[in-house]
Amino acid sequence: MPGSAEKKPLLLLGYDPIDEDHRDFMAIIEDIMGVDNVGFATMFEALLSHTEAHFERENKLMEASGYPAIGEHRGEHARVMGEFKQFHQRVKRGLIPFGRAFVAERLLPWFELHITTMDAALAAHLRASHH
Repeated sequence: MPGSAEKKPLLLLGYDPIDEDHRDFMAIIEDIMGVDNVGFATMFEALLSHTEAHFERENKLMEASGYPAIGEHRGEHARVMGEFKQFHQRVKRGLIPFGRAFVAERLLPWFELHITTMDAALAAHLRASHH
């Protein structure tokens, strides 16, 4: 089917600091999907570090702006990081297929849903409260 291999456009939320993090996240995801097993562990670690910093920046934005749904949103970040770190342990032991499955089947679908729900609501709040 023509066009089925095309990548989906990134959902931009119109709030630059969040959109930048999402662009970087997707760039790393794209790289990691194509990397061989030798490079995978290093890329997985880079993705983990980026995601941790990206979530931390969002958490700070929520705190600074008095975001009402901060508890739920921060909890979701913590849940995903917990799962991410469990898979990182497996990848460090050389279980690369587990890491690949986590990125493709768990992290990416979660991220797309998270952008369209929680991050979209946060971006709307930030745009409204921005002076």
